[in-house]
Amino acid sequence: MDTLLPFLPKFAAAYAILLVAASSPGPAVAMLLGVASSRGRRAALTVTTGIAAGSVTINLLTLVGLGLLLSQIAWAMTIMRMIGAAYLAWLAIGAFRKALNPPPLTAMRDLPASPGRLLTMGYLLQVTNPKAIVFWLAIASVGATHGGGAGIVALFALGAFLISFGCHGAWALLLSSAPVRVGYARARRWVEGALGAFFAFAAFKIATSKG
Repeated sequence: MDTLLPFLPKFAAAYAILLVAASSPGPAVAMLLGVASSRGRRAALTVTTGIAAGSVTINLLTLVGLGLLLSQIAWAMTIMRMIGAAYLAWLAIGAFRKALNPPPLTAMRDLPASPGRLLTMGYLLQVTNPKAIVFWLAIASVGATHGGGAGIVALFALGAFLISFGCHGAWALLLSSAPVRVGYARARRWVEGALGAFFAFAAFKIATSKG
């Protein structure tokens, strides 16, 4: 198995982006809002498991695809890095706009009740979520597992699952409480402003990275 230590800095950079991506509002949070408020925490955590599994699926697909690309084109990483930086910069602009004029966060309530269907619903939502897909392309541009073997990829995927589950699970638990939903709605301007600042910083770091 590859030594993990040389990969830790890029693991940390990739996980930092994933942490913010999984924590920021989007289709997954809208679904969790509906499930948590209408069906309770257990159902919301079931959806969370599906979302985390979907996130890992996208993770592995982007890692495999990027690895094949890099094996054929030496300068592909630079292109991927610029695409990732551009996307994060676009997200920063969008977050700053939302901070100035937060859009309503509507709940998705017409959802199935059985655990299996809730799990599948969360998984399908995530693997078809454009935000998640492009975020993983941005994360892949960091090259966290580049040069590592199957063991490194497996460790990275495990960490990605835990982060996705932890972040979305926190939303599931928090949104089960009406006071928390009200408090979040009041603080959305500050939340979006902080997200905008992080996305701008991450875009700069990726664009200026040498490796």
